[in-house]
Amino acid sequence: MTRIAILQMTSGIDPDENAATLVQAVTEAAQGGAAMLFTPEMSGLLDRDRERAGPHIVSEQENPVLAAVRSAAAAHGIWVALGSLAILREDRRWANRSFLLGPDGEVVAQYDKIHMFDVELASGETWRESAAYAPGETVVSAETPVGKLGLAICYDVRFPALFEALGQLRCDVIAVPAAFTVPTGKAHWHLLQRARAVEASAYIVAAAQVGEHADGRRTYGHSLVIDPWGEIALDMGGDAPGIGFAEIDPKRIKEVRQQLPSLANRRHLPTSNTI
Repeated sequence: MTRIAILQMTSGIDPDENAATLVQAVTEAAQGGAAMLFTPEMSGLLDRDRERAGPHIVSEQENPVLAAVRSAAAAHGIWVALGSLAILREDRRWANRSFLLGPDGEVVAQYDKIHMFDVELASGETWRESAAYAPGETVVSAETPVGKLGLAICYDVRFPALFEALGQLRCDVIAVPAAFTVPTGKAHWHLLQRARAVEASAYIVAAAQVGEHADGRRTYGHSLVIDPWGEIALDMGGDAPGIGFAEIDPKRIKEVRQQLPSLANRRHLPTSNTI
């Protein structure tokens, strides 16, 4: 059994304040006996006003939030799955980038969100992530204290092909940090996370943003840990930020894969002919 910590967060428009929250979470996670901390999407800055956000979106090497969390991870000897940060790429476009940090604070792996959230909701909310962010192109996994960890971000959860790929890599845990809207969260959050856990025969750890944010948006919360059978091991609710703890059980993963070997049974689908 490996103990993990999950940060449910209400990120704002001030990276320094967000960094302080993250550093405190690293401390609390380590004090709580966790081997790894998981944080939400856009942990360092959540600001829908892109003109205001722009000056804070800098390169990976210059990002103060990443530097602060790396230092905290090294100080406490804990792994951190830093859900995502807005990063300035060399081509001057932005990336929604997840970082996996080792207990020495070094970057073990990074993943750029592949699927862009471009939607018009019935509530009137409109989002065009692709207007500022460039999509990633690579499926990423790495060995960690919880086993092989696959990386995804928020809207990715709606695209089974990514989780098929992570399942075929035999990921034991998949991180799905998120900033889900309230309407989509109420409709699909639990459903999608449970489905992806079952499809990949893996734990899903989904650290989420929650509540009213300084930029005016509202997020759904309900940070989750789902086991490979689709059962909810942790639900942090939709009311407030905080730290939660859960256990990752490798025996549970093995047990589910033996009982229902869907990963081994999958076959390549033939191309159908149009009639």
